[in-house]
Amino acid sequence: MRKDITVAAEPRETRGKNAARRLRMAGKIPAVVYGAGSEATAVAVSPKEINKILHSSTGHNTIFDLGIEGTEKTPVMVVDWLHDPIKSNLLHVDLLRIDLTKVLRVKVPVRFNGDPVGVKIQGGIFEVLSRELEVTCLPDDIPEFLDVNIAAMNIGESIRGKDVALPDKVALGSHGDLVLAHLIATRGSADAAAAEVAEKTAEPEVIKKGKKEEEAAAEEKKKK
Repeated sequence: MRKDITVAAEPRETRGKNAARRLRMAGKIPAVVYGAGSEATAVAVSPKEINKILHSSTGHNTIFDLGIEGTEKTPVMVVDWLHDPIKSNLLHVDLLRIDLTKVLRVKVPVRFNGDPVGVKIQGGIFEVLSRELEVTCLPDDIPEFLDVNIAAMNIGESIRGKDVALPDKVALGSHGDLVLAHLIATRGSADAAAAEVAEKTAEPEVIKKGKKEEEAAAEEKKKK
């Protein structure tokens, strides 16, 4: 999704661990900009500004302007990033130049809304396998998220990629049968279901047996 944000960037002449360390001590992080038929460019950006974008509602799907010193602004999006495993500081980012006239393939967050019947009444468990769905669309048409109503789900049912309603101008990029979530039975809910089935199948036998006994009694009465 396109946002009116500009992040300043400085061309980076030196590379390597020592240069990156000095850059971080100065409050910047190394980044690489590539794509859209242009050569890769090494730059330095503010980690605070990139973190704001990554933690925004549109996250890594945010398209913003990168203002490289000495050149024109160019629309980009974050396609890869590296955090310090201990301190969680942002260490490096890869930025992709975006051609606003060409279709992109991106992953969009999926939000599951509602309390499933299979959980509330049947005692099952709703299990999420993936919270993202891949779609294709023009950069300006990237949705912030995709909503899925799961209130009517029963045990044994699942939500697949093809079940998700997509906005206009957005097409499914993942396989249609990709399972995003399913509702599974617990031991207790499975036992209850089995007992219910057994009870229903036993009723006709009881009725049938009773009918035979009545017919035998009537036949005996005729003989007398």
